[in-house]
Amino acid sequence: MPDRTARAAWEGSLREGKGTMALGSGAYEGAYSFSSRFEEGAGTNPEELIGAAHAGCFSMALSGALGRAGFTPERISTTATVKLGQVDGGFKITQIQLDTEAKVPGIDEAQFQEMAEGAKQNCPVSQALAATDITLKATLVSN
Repeated sequence: MPDRTARAAWEGSLREGKGTMALGSGAYEGAYSFSSRFEEGAGTNPEELIGAAHAGCFSMALSGALGRAGFTPERISTTATVKLGQVDGGFKITQIQLDTEAKVPGIDEAQFQEMAEGAKQNCPVSQALAATDITLKATLVSN
C-alpha cells in the first residue's frame, strides 16, 4: 500500500499568522488561519480535513461491508461533524458525529444498522481516532 502525504506551512504568530495545507496528490490546497480554526473566518482547518477523511473512510468501509454481504448500495452520503473544545487549558477534538444516509436495495433496517456500526468501528480513520468519542446516526432511505 502506498504512503499518503500532506503538508502544511505556517507564517507568523498564532493569532495574526496564516498558513496553507495541501494534499500530496495535489487534489487540494487551501488556506487556514486562527480565524478559520477557532472562529468563523474564511479558509479551512485541520478539524474540517479530519472530518472529510473520516466521512470518506466510513462511507467506503460501509460500502465494502455491504458488498461482502451481497448488497450493492446505490448511494451513501456521510457528514462528519468534528467538535473542537477547550479541555484542561488546551484544545482537543472532543467528539465526531457521523451522520450517514444510504439507499441499499434489499437490506432490512437491522442488517443495515449492524453493518453501519461495524463500518464505524473498523474504518482505518475511526481506528486512528479511537481516543475520541465517535457517534453514529445511520439512516436507511427508500428513495
